Order: sequence, then structure tokens, then C-alpha cells
Amino acid sequence: MALPKRKTSRSKSRKRRANYKISPPALSLCPNCNELKPPHRACPSCGYYKGRTFKKQSEEQ
Repeated sequence: MALPKRKTSRSKSRKRRANYKISPPALSLCPNCNELKPPHRACPSCGYYKGRTFKKQSEEQ
């Protein structure tokens, strides 16, 4: 297996890591209440997902 001849310098490795940025979480609008929610998940505010409501009435209060 090939080995590096020299140690990778600090600037070289930092230049490479300059593009490792955190991205904001993906959000979509709930079609029922127009709140922001994660995609492919039930809405945290109303519990609506794919035409059905998954949140019980007792949890909403």
C-alpha cells in the first residue's frame, strides 16, 4: 500500500476541510396548518400526515 512521503501540512488539511459546512435542516410546509415540519414526518403541531391525523385529542391540550 502506498504511503505519503511527507506529513500533510496544516494549511493543506485546513483548505480541504474548508468545505465541510453544516447545512440547515430541511423543512417543508404542512398542507393542513401551514406550519414548518420535517419532510416525511407527521406535523408536530397538528399531527397531520398523508391525509390522516395521528395526534390524539388529549395530546393537543
